[in-house]
Amino acid sequence: MAASDDGVVGPGDGALDRRGLVRAAMLLGLSGLPLPALAQATGDRAPAAGMVTALRGDAMAELRETRRRLATDGPVFVGDRVETGEDARAGFRLGRATELRLGAKARITIDRFIVDAGGTITLGAGALLVDKAPGSEAGRIRIRSSYGLIAVRGTRFFAGPSNGVFGVFVERGEVAVRAAGHEVVLAAGEGTDIARRGAAPTPARRWGEARIAAALAQVA
Repeated sequence: MAASDDGVVGPGDGALDRRGLVRAAMLLGLSGLPLPALAQATGDRAPAAGMVTALRGDAMAELRETRRRLATDGPVFVGDRVETGEDARAGFRLGRATELRLGAKARITIDRFIVDAGGTITLGAGALLVDKAPGSEAGRIRIRSSYGLIAVRGTRFFAGPSNGVFGVFVERGEVAVRAAGHEVVLAAGEGTDIARRGAAPTPARRWGEARIAAALAQVA
C-alpha cells in the first residue's frame, strides 16, 4: 500500500496478495470460504472496504463494469460505485469505526478505504450521513462532491440536499468544508450551505430543529 501526498494511505498498484486477501475476508466475515471463492467474493481481488449493514429497497454496486445487487451482510469494495433506488435506504460499515447511511437515489464511489487508515468517498447525488466513532484510531475520512470537500475525523454529519441547496450539518464532532477557495469549520449543531457548484460555503450557523429533522429524515 502506498501513502499519498495528503497523508492518507491508499492501495498500491498491484492486487491484494494472498495474506491481504485472507485478512480482508476475515474483516468481512468471509474467512470460512475456500480461497478461490474468496477471490470471487472480494470482487476479483479488489480491496475490501466494508459491508452492508442495513438495506430497504434496492441498491446496486458496480465494479469494473460489473453490476451486482447489494444485500444485507454482503461486502463492498474499494472502487465500488454504489447507487440506491427510489425510496431506498442503505447502511454500510467501512473498516471498524465508520458507518454510512444513504438516502434514496444516492450515488457514492468508494475511491479508497483502508482499515484504520481512513479513505476517500465521492458523493455523486443524494443524501449521505457519516458516523465516525469519536476517539477511534481510524484515519481521516474525506467526502468529495461537485460542491466541495468535507474533511472528517471523529464526527457524525449530514451532507446532501437541504432547503434547495447543498447543505452540510454536524451533529457531533467537527468537520471542515472547503469549496471555491474558502473553508468553513463546523462544530456540533452547526451547518453551512453551498448554493450551487462553484459557490463558497456560507459561514457556520446553527440549524433549526425543523431543518435538522428534514435533513436526517432523508437517511433514516
